[in-house]
Amino acid sequence: MRQLSKIARLERDKGMKGDGFEWAVHEAIVGAEPSVTELVARAMGRMSRKYKDMQEPQSLLFGYERAKYLGFLDAVVEDAGDSAVLLPDGQGRPFGFGPWVTVAAQGVRAEPILAERIKKVWKTDLFFSDEDGFRYTAATIKSNWKQLESGPGLRIGVVPEAKDLRAGVRFQDGLWLAVLPDPDGFMGMFNDAYSAVAAAVCTLGRHSRPAYFLKPTAKAQRLQRQLEKYPTAKVVEIEHALNEAAQQHLISVDHKLLSVRAPGWLHMNETRTPIIAPRPRFEPLD
Repeated sequence: MRQLSKIARLERDKGMKGDGFEWAVHEAIVGAEPSVTELVARAMGRMSRKYKDMQEPQSLLFGYERAKYLGFLDAVVEDAGDSAVLLPDGQGRPFGFGPWVTVAAQGVRAEPILAERIKKVWKTDLFFSDEDGFRYTAATIKSNWKQLESGPGLRIGVVPEAKDLRAGVRFQDGLWLAVLPDPDGFMGMFNDAYSAVAAAVCTLGRHSRPAYFLKPTAKAQRLQRQLEKYPTAKVVEIEHALNEAAQQHLISVDHKLLSVRAPGWLHMNETRTPIIAPRPRFEPLD
């Protein structure tokens, strides 16, 4: 952690928080975080009738700038599956996911090669699907809604709330937007966590302190203090420790059928009352 902090330049890399937001949205959907999944599911349901009954959206990480890393593109195509399809703009048959995503991974150079209805799919950040993981939709993720780019193939946008963009779901500039409330819910948690990690990086890397009004909340400061206690730990070790501290499995929900126990007065006395109807018999319930 200390070695990484020494080379980090938070004040120079203006896109670092945006990249973090993209990863955070992906992880929130994978982890079924309701403050994100509910809005994304609503946006997808409004976008296509194929998703109207969907409960939990799924996310597949993309980004053509990552495709240059060995094995990344193959992993994306493999996770989607051989039968996966990509839902384009307009009506008509969907496109095969694997072949066209492989082309889109070339970035802007792929635009002349891509079919007309998916010309801009190379700008995809995440691919969303339903629980079946069969139909995929291209999504763009931005930490500033004014930087959103639309075009053929891009269907969904995920952005935080802004002073001129209210939280909720709406269609705007060719995209169905899932606007996450800020500072409530997920955005409050993300901004606070980013501030905590940034403050720890400044301490461990011995950088100049940011302005006092950028100080994390008290809860985030406790996280910052714990991060600073382990300067020699690797980032992956810190990630595992945070997952354990989150106690994500502390509460679980089990679904099972309960037997119906009707009160005694509801039963008919079979010895004194003639049978006037066949005894009910139900098939086993799934």
